[in-house]
Amino acid sequence: MPSPIALTSPPRQESIFKQRSPSFLTAMRSAQSYLIALSEADARARGYDSASTASTPTFSSSSQATTSSEDTVLHESPYDNSDGLAYPITPPTSEQLVSANHLQFGFCANENYRHKSAHKPGSKFKQPHEQDPPYYILLTTYLSYLFLICLGHVRDFFGKRLHPAFYRHLLSFDGYAALNSDFDSFYTRRFKTRIDDCFSAPVTGVPGRTITLLDRESDDYNNSFYLTGTTTRGLNISSYNYLGFAQAKGGCADAVEECLRRYGVSTCGARLEGGSSELHVTAEALVARFVGHEDALISSMGFATNSAIIPALVSKGCLLISDELNHASIRYGARLSGANVRMFKHNNMESLESLLREVISQGQPKTHRPWKKILLVVEGLYSMEGTLVNLPGIMELKNKHKFYLFVDEAHSIGAVGPNGRGVADYFGVNPRSIDILMGTFTKSFGAAGGYVAGSKALIDRLRLRGHGSVYAESITPPVLVQILASMASIMGVSPSTSSTLEIAQHHPGPARPSQLPSWMDLPPSLRDGSEGRMRLRRLAFNARYLSRGLAKLGFITYGHTDSPIVPLLMFNLGKMCVFHRMMRARKTPIVVVVVAYPATSLVTARARFCVSAAHTKDDIDTILQACDEIGDVLDLKHLPGERWSLERIMNGAAELANMEDD
Repeated sequence: MPSPIALTSPPRQESIFKQRSPSFLTAMRSAQSYLIALSEADARARGYDSASTASTPTFSSSSQATTSSEDTVLHESPYDNSDGLAYPITPPTSEQLVSANHLQFGFCANENYRHKSAHKPGSKFKQPHEQDPPYYILLTTYLSYLFLICLGHVRDFFGKRLHPAFYRHLLSFDGYAALNSDFDSFYTRRFKTRIDDCFSAPVTGVPGRTITLLDRESDDYNNSFYLTGTTTRGLNISSYNYLGFAQAKGGCADAVEECLRRYGVSTCGARLEGGSSELHVTAEALVARFVGHEDALISSMGFATNSAIIPALVSKGCLLISDELNHASIRYGARLSGANVRMFKHNNMESLESLLREVISQGQPKTHRPWKKILLVVEGLYSMEGTLVNLPGIMELKNKHKFYLFVDEAHSIGAVGPNGRGVADYFGVNPRSIDILMGTFTKSFGAAGGYVAGSKALIDRLRLRGHGSVYAESITPPVLVQILASMASIMGVSPSTSSTLEIAQHHPGPARPSQLPSWMDLPPSLRDGSEGRMRLRRLAFNARYLSRGLAKLGFITYGHTDSPIVPLLMFNLGKMCVFHRMMRARKTPIVVVVVAYPATSLVTARARFCVSAAHTKDDIDTILQACDEIGDVLDLKHLPGERWSLERIMNGAAELANMEDD
């Protein structure tokens, strides 16, 4: 029998419209019924006008209820709202036109639930304090690992003798060496397999405000899974969709659809071998304009951007200094480069300066010759910790010690800063004072791939030396158009009457009309940047509200309050998996990402919330309520200090989000 929270696809109806008089529209039972009608119309309209490329903004507030001369009303919507996700808790008024599917981008018209993401000018950078849990939490966590290790070895001892076929891939067989290491796979077999239902869940549909999971079960203790044929729709707090551009309809989606008709699916080649279209050139120019650098190079994969570009920047005889919590792609690229690698404590400027003095004075190992070059690599926003880089402190050391700076903005570009231009925008730093800016299009732009930006001389060199540009396939045209449309909607497009020189001299500024394909016709709210600004402010509010709300409930969280990544510390591996299952089993399911060793240290297992502009204030309330209830059951509230009741937090959301940092 299907799950009561399973989502059933609505039956397709032949007739969509029923003509009604204006008086009938006025007499609709409630604003929620009006939203249902509009949502249904928007969901089906494109099937009746496939030749048109005109689009409706993802979300718009208008003084008119409809733009048509004839009012159109629909049958009741067949969307299942048993989980409370299909329609907003606070319905729109009769003057608010909602053209988006609430499941993909939530309706939230209250301007009080907005905030600007920016570092306060003149204030000192504050590194968030990472609160340690009580000793009994650490002790029980270590004991649980010890118990599982002992139990795992006992099971392996008897299993290899009673069921040798199960261990064949770990042992030498018929003259062949083992494919997998018995020791290295012990953690995977005896720890991760127990909680494998919390990872790699298959999904379907759009990863927007909500996400639909394909239900699965296991008959062999999580060694394999099979699909049950049902689906579960849940509130999505797990996807990298910071600005909510992962949508199946709206201005960006319509532009992508038109691109498919014009360019097809792929360019079928590398950039240097026939795989470079005018869309690649246009996108690189727009990216350079967006981040404030001379030129940019785009790549088809974010991970490969770092791992392929870093070896082109440094080599033997060079020094690469890395933050101890840098991403795996940076570490991999550093190993490939052949350069000497040194690490400093996470975001600790005293540790960095001490290291700089040592390496500059001592030079290369053994010979003590001066380094050919020194490259410092940091992240703008650390994806596991939620901390922002101390960019003002690094710039001060850069001016003093004269090293090159590489900033990985995979998670910060588009997500922080008053204009969405990343950490340089957030701290008010001139982006051209940063030698290399790297970022990805996966998180804030609803696309895929990555970029590296810098001076024209540097980028020209990387086009030939970077393996990703020479050997890898180029980004596909539909993805490029998604990048162009979403980025232009954040920037806004300047009127054609504006002076080109005036636009070029201003950063951060709008995109020039010539920097977009001539056939791309963005809706007015995207073209003037108003929707992009709304998304930035909604994201900033949601991030601060969730982070501070969890802290006021007594949870230990990491990271800065302006970060869209909010790690909630569980510490114990067993609590982590139970938290994930309890969140998904609620009446309104909540899909979260849980992270443990080796992605974190052994005793800092956590849930990682990824906030989106697509979430509403009511969605954050739902998450806080769920965490509050589950936190009491699992004993997760260990933060000392003043605590607020859930009701006080929900009623004072705007006050909490706008409160000054301690």
